[in-house]
Amino acid sequence: MVCDLQLRTATPEDLEWIHELRHRVYAQELGQHVPDPSGQLRDGLDGDNVYLVAARGASRIGFVSLTPPWLGRYGLEKYLMRDELPLLADDDLFEVRVLTVEPSWRATAAAPLLMYAALRWIAVRGGRRVVAMGRSELLDMYLAAGLRPVGRTVHSGAVTFEVLTGSVTELTRLAMDRYGTTLERLRSAVDWRLDVAFAPRPDGCEHGGASFTAIGTDFRNLHRRQRIVAADVLDAWFPPAPGVRAALAEDPAWAARTSPPTGAEGLLAEIATVRALPPETLAVGAGSSDLIFRAFGQWLSPESRVLLMDPGYGEYAHVTEKVIGCRVDRFRLRREDGWRIDPDRLSDAVRSGGYDLVVVVNPNNPTGRHAPVAELRSLIAAAPARTRWWIDEAYLGYVGLTESLADLAASDPRVVVCSSLSKMYALSGMRAAYLVAEPATAALLRRWTPPWPVSLPAQLAAVAALRDPAYYNDRWLRTHALRRHLAAELAGLGENVIVEEAVANFLTVNLPTGGPSAAHVVNECRRHDVYLRDLSPLSSRYQGRSVRIAVKDTVENARIVAAFHASLDGLRPDPASLVPTPRSVLAAGSAL
Repeated sequence: MVCDLQLRTATPEDLEWIHELRHRVYAQELGQHVPDPSGQLRDGLDGDNVYLVAARGASRIGFVSLTPPWLGRYGLEKYLMRDELPLLADDDLFEVRVLTVEPSWRATAAAPLLMYAALRWIAVRGGRRVVAMGRSELLDMYLAAGLRPVGRTVHSGAVTFEVLTGSVTELTRLAMDRYGTTLERLRSAVDWRLDVAFAPRPDGCEHGGASFTAIGTDFRNLHRRQRIVAADVLDAWFPPAPGVRAALAEDPAWAARTSPPTGAEGLLAEIATVRALPPETLAVGAGSSDLIFRAFGQWLSPESRVLLMDPGYGEYAHVTEKVIGCRVDRFRLRREDGWRIDPDRLSDAVRSGGYDLVVVVNPNNPTGRHAPVAELRSLIAAAPARTRWWIDEAYLGYVGLTESLADLAASDPRVVVCSSLSKMYALSGMRAAYLVAEPATAALLRRWTPPWPVSLPAQLAAVAALRDPAYYNDRWLRTHALRRHLAAELAGLGENVIVEEAVANFLTVNLPTGGPSAAHVVNECRRHDVYLRDLSPLSSRYQGRSVRIAVKDTVENARIVAAFHASLDGLRPDPASLVPTPRSVLAAGSAL
């Protein structure tokens, strides 16, 4: 009985039915509330929370309510104070409320599908934990879904609820392990109209790069690349240096069939010369992700404690939380601080946290903010001796290589610098990166490096790129000019469109409250073959309303602006984004 079942965000026209069904179930059927003469049941969160609705044709079947953390209050606070339930203070906590299904549909998959839809909606908005009140007589259903009691019981009228919670990662894993086959079968039978993919990626990490899917990962239609604007990944808009192109073109058949130097000795020597570093402090890999997986796999275990910046590059959370299983905390960057790292606040967090590893991407991806090298040196000097610092400098060239901590990493066993050659040198397809560490640390990583870690074409290209700093300095300067122009054009689309420019080869557009969600805009832009990045899965701080855009050349930037403008004109307001501004949150809070 789920064929043609539609799952969607509630429209304003659904609200009267929602309030009427709530009254029938929770006032008349269950006795939780006193019946109201109006025949409708509302509460203080109506208008601020988000409803997901299941329907079949014109018939509405059920709904579930979601309360995101940026509202600043939860329905549970009608029953428990935050000091009684400390998890209510978590920045990434989403509340799932009043899962309700019409009586004739309660024996179907409608309720489980609504629960699954809620989980997917929360996951793509950066949620990391959920909390819910489950009716005691339905506790087995919630336990089967992976929710666990926190030890608090709530009584409301004639109904008793257990307070339940669960990790979004674990709930998703459990859903796919236990019900993946069923969900796959239901995929074709369900009319899924939410602004989120029906199923997570197989590895559970939102890497971006949907633009290559549009080109075709089977490589049979590479001509499609000519019409795609791939602004969802941070590849350089400019070609590699002339020397790189010449090295690759000289004898491509030889480069393809010939085994490279086993340990990338020539590349290591070139890096050492150009960066004025001892060769014994270096290790290379097939891109920074290769180095991240290899190094973290050696250093960390499920018992390790890690501190990540939030928002931050999603690969670090994926490796530490989902691959290794570390205990991960997040240092919350604040929009009101311009997303900059507060050194005093971070120093306090590191001193008190007992961390094995602190990760800083500088400049940060996705915020684009740069932490001055002097501040980082002071932070590291004051940190506990047991804490290792991983500094990712993938975009540092846009600030200046004098801001690198590579010299400190070469001598301080607590510091490792990772530097990708992909983004700054227009070599993303080559996959080449290096890290800098004191000799003993670097030697251990080299020991765990397989032979031929970087392909011969990549070694040829990377060496040639490092030998032409003038070309790349010019391209980096040009990137700043292109970014400023793109930012001005996007800001001109409307006074409620907020552009955050920062220092790297990308910028962020924050969509207005009450308008379409980031996911809706990204999907609409794809209709114009323009691919952008919805930042929502990286952090709940983006509130589902922030889009990252890579800087491209003049022609492609113009296409980005045109597609973005068309997406805003072509989309009506998304009910899921109808949340109050910070001022209205404070006003609404008194209604509880």
